[in-house]
Amino acid sequence: MILAVTGLQRERRILAAPGVEVVAGGGDQARLETVLERLAPGMRGVISIGIAGGLAPGLRPGRWVVATAVSDRGAALPTDPDWTDWLVSRLPRAERGVLLGVGTVASTAVQKDELRRTSDALAVDMESHVAARVARRHRLPFAAARVISDAAHRTLPPAARVGMRADGGVDLAAVLRSLLAAPWQLPALIRTGLEAETAFRALLRGHRLLGPGFGGPDVGKLPPDMV
Repeated sequence: MILAVTGLQRERRILAAPGVEVVAGGGDQARLETVLERLAPGMRGVISIGIAGGLAPGLRPGRWVVATAVSDRGAALPTDPDWTDWLVSRLPRAERGVLLGVGTVASTAVQKDELRRTSDALAVDMESHVAARVARRHRLPFAAARVISDAAHRTLPPAARVGMRADGGVDLAAVLRSLLAAPWQLPALIRTGLEAETAFRALLRGHRLLGPGFGGPDVGKLPPDMV
């Protein structure tokens, strides 16, 4: 089995497949780490895969970023080089570089700019660093591939920031309350939703391109004609 780590229940449904155990973090990193620690023994490898916020200018929604390392509180946790190379070879126009793991959503363009300057990362998410730590403790091959959902210059509207439940599902009631309190944010919320749809479609296409187990630590060492 490959242990796949993502954020939202929708991502988990897209990524579900035989031979893969998919865990959605839902923003609760302590719970996520506990679950991953329980599941890691016996796994062949760990991959962080799903959507992310862009930090590097020019990365548009739907663009893949494949991590060479994950930055976790200033420490660089490297990815498996063979698995990483294989992911880059399979995912269209994938950008290779550092992913940043953070504890809270990077929701504004100002926050993203600061994170970019202090980390030099291409993208940011809330699960990759947790997955990398667990993989390292269990000496498992680790990879990370993320699709940009919101570009570096985008600021998420308030309704989008409150829309995730602790299990990774959508808190529709919280979104509606936010909209009722501030109806002016509706155009930005629609735009955010459309860009997220672009990312989800890219995630689905990428999953199909990667095939069983997202390449896995062993498949990454095989020539393309043997996969």
